[in-house]
Amino acid sequence: MSRIDRRTPGRGDERRAALLEALDDLLREAPSLESINVAEVSRRAGVTRSAFYFYFESKAMAVMALLEEMYLDAAAETDRLVEARGEPQPRIHQVISHLFDMVDRRPYAYRVLLEARATSATLRENWDQGRAGFAQLIATMITSERQAGKAPDGADADALASVLLELNDHSIERYALGHGPSRADHIDALTSIWVRSIYGGDR
Repeated sequence: MSRIDRRTPGRGDERRAALLEALDDLLREAPSLESINVAEVSRRAGVTRSAFYFYFESKAMAVMALLEEMYLDAAAETDRLVEARGEPQPRIHQVISHLFDMVDRRPYAYRVLLEARATSATLRENWDQGRAGFAQLIATMITSERQAGKAPDGADADALASVLLELNDHSIERYALGHGPSRADHIDALTSIWVRSIYGGDR
């Protein structure tokens, strides 16, 4: 996930909330983001079309705002992971499972986010910046675990963290699109790769 556009007013703003609710409803019905009209989103929200663009730069950024809760959940899970409390295997398994849970709550919105990321340079930039922040936290954890003697030396921590997150992204995207192994197999395989890559075994 990526950094959320913070140019908009607070989350309690009623018009912004109405626009996001209308967009969410339309995403459940629409085959793609391209098929959704800003005028229709605004009409359902009971605001003008210009109001939409006051809050959101584009439809893509509105989708990003809609998934703000998912982003914040991912950030919270990353915090739990880097605290490195408890045994690695169950901790990593729990975090990865939670990421799949987030997609399951709004699979249609996540699929549209993938579509929007492919067409919006701003969204891609935000996504990449947020992901780089997550990677830095993971790299710091890997380095700390190695210094504490809990993990063996290995590949560069920054590179390893980036690759592991790329693997997560790819697996979650495949799952969201209905491709690849089952949810459980995805999670088990990712957990095994993370544990082996960082800790050198199935701990």
